[in-house]
Amino acid sequence: MSAAVTPRHARHTGGLMRSIYLPRTADALAFAMSTYGIPLLVLATTRSAALTGAAFALEWIPRLAAFGWAGSVVDRRGASVVFHLASLGRALALAAGAVLLHLYPSGTVASATVMVLAATTGVLTEFSYIAAETAGAAAGRRAGRRAHRVQAVLLGIDQTATLAGPALAAVLLLAGPPPMLAMITVVSLLAAMLALRTPPSPVAPARAPKGQSGAGLLIGWRTIRSLPALGWLVTGLTLSNLATGLLQAAGPVIVVNHFGQSTTAVGLVWSAAAAATLLSVTLCRFAIDRLGLWPVGAACATLASLGCLAAAQAPDYRSYLVLVAVLMAGEGGMTVVLRTLRSRLIPPEKFGSTLSATILILLLPFPVAGVLTALTPPDALGHVITACAVLQGLGLALAFTRLRTDPALRT
Repeated sequence: MSAAVTPRHARHTGGLMRSIYLPRTADALAFAMSTYGIPLLVLATTRSAALTGAAFALEWIPRLAAFGWAGSVVDRRGASVVFHLASLGRALALAAGAVLLHLYPSGTVASATVMVLAATTGVLTEFSYIAAETAGAAAGRRAGRRAHRVQAVLLGIDQTATLAGPALAAVLLLAGPPPMLAMITVVSLLAAMLALRTPPSPVAPARAPKGQSGAGLLIGWRTIRSLPALGWLVTGLTLSNLATGLLQAAGPVIVVNHFGQSTTAVGLVWSAAAAATLLSVTLCRFAIDRLGLWPVGAACATLASLGCLAAAQAPDYRSYLVLVAVLMAGEGGMTVVLRTLRSRLIPPEKFGSTLSATILILLLPFPVAGVLTALTPPDALGHVITACAVLQGLGLALAFTRLRTDPALRT
């Protein structure tokens, strides 16, 4: 029996590697390199901190606005088509930017080029991300009881790209802006070619509302409301993201002003957190096999809540770094649960719209955290983080209590 199962499992894994994991790896790397590299490019080209901040905003504001459009288009046209076209469009935009910066390395044309690149790549990357997530969810549904393993691998790919992408972009920038853009172009082209191997996803019927942002988000919101298990988990994770976002926004103030460390030490905190998340995701793959989704999710929620509460009271930098890593390890495990639950519950023809609505809800706490950080005196940040950690713990406890007997979390 085992001899018959092993080759079949090997073929299934190999198929996932070619059709899902490799395209996602290329796209995630291009995502990370462009997201973190283009603001560095703006600073190198314009020497303006204000324009660098504006470029970061230009990347994210159109991205948030594009969520509804992206979900609707993916639902109507299919994940593989949108994935290919978005990655190809990003590659063409980056190639054009590289040529222009080679011809005009400074001045008005260079400044305009990098700002337009920030907005253009932001929108196209959002389309490719939603398409890649939709393809990953379809692969999870085909995997059945092994869906959490597929989602854990995809999350691991994203975290690895987040670790490697910014550093690679920074190193390439040492050779100049055109070489950096040329490399991201190559990676984007690779993603576009590999996307052709992505299996087609179900599409919405022709009578569905055509690619309108509001219509797509409305469909997604209604779908979330119709799925109590997904709704409770999204609610708990949204409250959790408020605490996490506050730690991210206040991190430079805490590390530099309170602990007296350098700005490099701020980056080290989140590098350690990303490494802890990777380890957590790997462990959760095997833990869910043995224990199921709910016990693992509840344990990770407890870990995240206690880690955040303790980080707010950390006496020194070293303990703060460790506790933030513990928090993000818990968050990583809960993300595996969320991704698995999404792939199980959301109807395939509505997945893109519902994914867009879900991500928007989960992102809303981050600008709120930024406002809280801006309005709070530095000496009082610890108290605000503690209050948010308590809210996080209560939200996650309520969510997982509600989910305790839900059949959707049984594997």
